[in-house]
Amino acid sequence: MNQPRYDVVAIGNAIVDILSPATDAFVAEHGMTKGQMQLIFSPADADALYASMGPGQTVSGGSAANTVAGMAMLGSACAFIGQVADDELGDIFAHDIRASGIRFDVPARAGQPTTGRCLIFVTPDGQRTMNTFLGASHYLPTQALDRALIADAAYLYIEGYLWDPEEPRAAMREAIAVAKGAGRKVAFTTSAEFVIDRHRADFLQLIDEGQVDLVFANEAELMALTETTDIEAAIAAVAPKVETLVCTLSERGALAMRGGERTEVAAEPIDQVVDTTGAGDLFAAGFLHGQTHGLDLARSLRLGAICAAEVISHVGARPLADLKTLAGELA
Repeated sequence: MNQPRYDVVAIGNAIVDILSPATDAFVAEHGMTKGQMQLIFSPADADALYASMGPGQTVSGGSAANTVAGMAMLGSACAFIGQVADDELGDIFAHDIRASGIRFDVPARAGQPTTGRCLIFVTPDGQRTMNTFLGASHYLPTQALDRALIADAAYLYIEGYLWDPEEPRAAMREAIAVAKGAGRKVAFTTSAEFVIDRHRADFLQLIDEGQVDLVFANEAELMALTETTDIEAAIAAVAPKVETLVCTLSERGALAMRGGERTEVAAEPIDQVVDTTGAGDLFAAGFLHGQTHGLDLARSLRLGAICAAEVISHVGARPLADLKTLAGELA
């Protein structure tokens, strides 16, 4: 098997995040569940909620895109596959991801709907409440896949958030087949409890059939996936079926299971949690960078914790500090 040119090629929603501070009262008044993500299906509803926002910050986002952005900062070679529209937000997304050193070749889609956006309201306690209009990202066709690119990456990384619509779901299934056919590994993030509730059978089938080598989930997602309220039971149910299981435990750190070996790491201390947007995405970035650069589980987990700590210390889902400097010899 040839040495891969890329560490990770990711497939995910191509979204631009718009972040704004908000009070708990504002969140409640607009019918949101604080700290959760909900989908907006109507462009008119997305426009109305955007109009109600205070001054905000615009930055490219999307779960898998955030992960490869973090990896690129650490020095990984990455590529991204996702769909934007031929509009201003699409131009912003394409510019940002390419400026990060990430390969992004998917042509913009003409016409409606517009490029996806996530309206994020950050309350004073650092919790983020997300309202996502997926737009063009849900029209990623199988034809957009660069099969040679996928076969040339050590890992294919896919996000559960993109599993809803038929077109990108078919594209991701095809991408998994290409990666497996090339002898590469597949990493999968479960993304959110509501995603699991909609697609539990599919996700469990991927795991049971050995199509996924590495699963990322937080403890609530892992319990939702296995329909239990006992995190240890959830770990025991999933870990034997995958090469590696990574479970983040919020302020209690994270753990990884591989071949019966359990490795745990504490959360990195920070002065203040400002915004938890992107914490799981950047944890995955650190861990995957470690795994593709010869680090063991313990050091890969610690690198993930360092990256997550950086991103929750400020507003926004992309790192502001130099991750390489923060990581030191781990990078």
